Amino acid sequence: MTETLFRADAYVRACDAKVLAINERGGIVLDRTICYASAGGQPGDTGTLSWDGGTCPIATTVYDADKTTIVHVPAAGATAPPVGAPVNLALDWDTRHRHMRVHTALHLLCALVKWPVTGGQIGAEEGRLDFDIADMTGIDKETLTAALNALVEADHPVTTRWITDAELEAAPHLVRTMSVKPTMGSVKVRLVAIGEDGAVDLQPCGGTHVARTSEIGRLAVVKIESKGKQNRRIRVALV
Repeated sequence: MTETLFRADAYVRACDAKVLAINERGGIVLDRTICYASAGGQPGDTGTLSWDGGTCPIATTVYDADKTTIVHVPAAGATAPPVGAPVNLALDWDTRHRHMRVHTALHLLCALVKWPVTGGQIGAEEGRLDFDIADMTGIDKETLTAALNALVEADHPVTTRWITDAELEAAPHLVRTMSVKPTMGSVKVRLVAIGEDGAVDLQPCGGTHVARTSEIGRLAVVKIESKGKQNRRIRVALV
């Protein structure tokens, strides 16, 4: 199991680590990492590994088959550090921070659109959520853009806390996603709360987020698309 430093503090930009293994596909396994592994619609982080004698750009970060080991995928043609080597891992902070802003923005969108979520994707410029919407009343680009920016400007705190599997099972309303369920069986489930005690939004999430909504910056709902009889895709962009 890889120690996931980003869960405790999403703002750590570099860390020292040790190379535990190079897998059969050339992926690099460290004892600890600040790189978020691709999951829940959020892309894996990129960055650079440095050690005495070399550097290796990281093209993406993914989970291994066991879902607890994180693998750092070298860029094509890059040389991996030797197993056992002490390394320094530096994050591509600009891209990560944009992912954090977009991810938190999508949680605000969830707070405004009270329908089940059927899918989503996060990028460095924009993100989108798909909703199973039976009634589109009040759901238009102008109304949602104004409401999103009001939540951003309110400077709500964004915090995390942990609950047990049993507590989540007793509160099924916290799970907004229909297609992706939170990982259970590890005793604890991470909740992301926006506003005091989650007054704005509260739901299970393993992703990285900004500390306050004002850090997101201005937003715009750029498109609302029909993806089926009731499925609507809402795209939100950083302005």
